[in-house]
Amino acid sequence: MTIRPLADRVVIKMVEAEETTKSGIILTAAAKEKPSIAEIVAVGPGGNVDGKDIVMNVKVGDKVLISKYAGTEVKVDGVEYSIVRQSDILAVVE
Repeated sequence: MTIRPLADRVVIKMVEAEETTKSGIILTAAAKEKPSIAEIVAVGPGGNVDGKDIVMNVKVGDKVLISKYAGTEVKVDGVEYSIVRQSDILAVVE
C-alpha cells in the first residue's frame, strides 16, 4: 500500500537517532531525544489551500527538520510515517 498526500501535506519517515555522541559516548535508550530530522517519502501537489496558492518547496528524498509535535503518525505495512503540512517543516537539511 502507498500513501499519496493531498494538498500541502507531506509524508515523512523519521531518521533514527544516533546512538553515540561526537565524542564517542554511547547513549542509552532513555537518554536519546525523539529525532526531529526526517526523510520525505511523498509530497502532495500543493494548489489552492484555504484561499492561498501553495507551491511545494520540498521533494521526495529531502531530509528536513520538523517541529517536535507536528503531524499525524500513521503505520502502513508495519512502517511508521508522519503526515505533516509543508508549513510544519522548519528547514531542509543539506
